[in-house]
Amino acid sequence: MKLNQVLLGVSLAAIVPSTIAAEPAPVIDISQSGGTKSVSLQQRVATLERQVEARNRAQVKVQRQLDELQLEVSELRGVTELHTHQLSQILERQRELYQELDRRVSQALKPANNVPSSIEAPAQSGQSSSYSSNLTENEAYDRAVNLVLKEKRYDQAIPAFRTFNQNYPNSSYSANAHYWLGQLLFNKGDFAKAKIEFELVVSQYKSSTKRSDAILKLGMVEQKLNNNAKAKTLYQQLVAEYPDSSAAKLAAPRLNSLL
Repeated sequence: MKLNQVLLGVSLAAIVPSTIAAEPAPVIDISQSGGTKSVSLQQRVATLERQVEARNRAQVKVQRQLDELQLEVSELRGVTELHTHQLSQILERQRELYQELDRRVSQALKPANNVPSSIEAPAQSGQSSSYSSNLTENEAYDRAVNLVLKEKRYDQAIPAFRTFNQNYPNSSYSANAHYWLGQLLFNKGDFAKAKIEFELVVSQYKSSTKRSDAILKLGMVEQKLNNNAKAKTLYQQLVAEYPDSSAAKLAAPRLNSLL
């Protein structure tokens, strides 16, 4: 009996310390306020990271847009350069055609000067009378032009254009008709009368496409009459008023020869 009590006491003595040792020691969080600060800092860092990432995405997007715009600008510049080159070729071709036409007309009209006056006079009077009243405005103009371009009857074309100008002084073809008449007279060597026609085009038809050509011809007339100072002034006027015209390109070498 006593032995059992002693053994029970020994067992209880052994169990109590182990139980006390097994219970966890109370933990006191002495850094509780510091932990709150750490969480807040992490949130702020995360927010900054998101902002930086968003900014980087925006920069990438802007850079991509800039690259696309630069590509479009390069393409537009290429198209502009191509069109400029094509336009230069067209203008050069027009200048060459104008020179060739002027040369051919001048050559074609030269033989007409060799026709005897006894033959010229009846032809002129006959053609002039046929334009009195039987033709409409368009027909009269077409007839006069065809005498030059198709039939090459240059002496007969002179009275045809004169009659047209008399019958239709307010025609939309007037500027062209006066210019044609001046050209025909110029090629016949009648520079005084040719000058009158070209001056009409310059002074009265300022919106006409023939005005620049008429100024050029006036300069050439003055050169033929040995009025080089007046010719120089006319060529300078032409280059100043119509710098990109075919007539101005033709006037440039003539002007340089007078400087």
